[in-house]
Amino acid sequence: MDQISVSNVSKIYKTGDVDTTALDNVSFSVKKGEFVAIMGPSGSGKSTLMHILGALDTPTSGTYILDGEQVGKLSKDKLAEIRNRKIGFVFQAFNLLPRTTALKNVELPMTYAGVDKDERIKRAEELLKEVGLGDRMDHTSNQLSGGQMQRVAIARALSMNPAIILADEPTGNISSAQSDEIMHIFQNLQKQGHTIVMITHEPSVARWAERVIHIKDGKIEKEEGNGKGRKK
Repeated sequence: MDQISVSNVSKIYKTGDVDTTALDNVSFSVKKGEFVAIMGPSGSGKSTLMHILGALDTPTSGTYILDGEQVGKLSKDKLAEIRNRKIGFVFQAFNLLPRTTALKNVELPMTYAGVDKDERIKRAEELLKEVGLGDRMDHTSNQLSGGQMQRVAIARALSMNPAIILADEPTGNISSAQSDEIMHIFQNLQKQGHTIVMITHEPSVARWAERVIHIKDGKIEKEEGNGKGRKK
């Protein structure tokens, strides 16, 4: 079943009298539980596409259907609910609170959602153990390495148990050794049933996905993949 369906999506930004086309008639779908990488050079439109997939932006034309709902027709409250409950975001810059513990960073989305304190602490502890940081829960972000910060960010993305994880250059600010560790975590998340869509410009990272969508100048250039992803 298609969990994500993008049909003839275009995005045009207006600056005064100048129109800039970021996405040009893009169509693709992602099945539930699939691991898809979106590759492209800087300025190709991949970040704009990620913002649309994450319900952070809306297309100028075309349709985006998520779990059977047309996202462009939803209210702001409904969009906020989707972002909080259905989608987990992982960013290149980690986006953690710097002088806050790993545990508190992971608790944050649950705090906003009104989850009971004892429940959110328990869940945050479980997630940090799952990503290999059981001994770093009380460390603040600025006491952690880049790879450890990205693990905290992944645990935070999982805090509301989202069906979909959107990862924007998740290995961009970490070493190649840490990069493989992070990609193993994503692979394990897919095994657990999460749908993963990842933006990257690195072929070595894209190979971990089952399918790679190449985007250039706002258009899908080609798709490739064997349906298996990198060997575990």
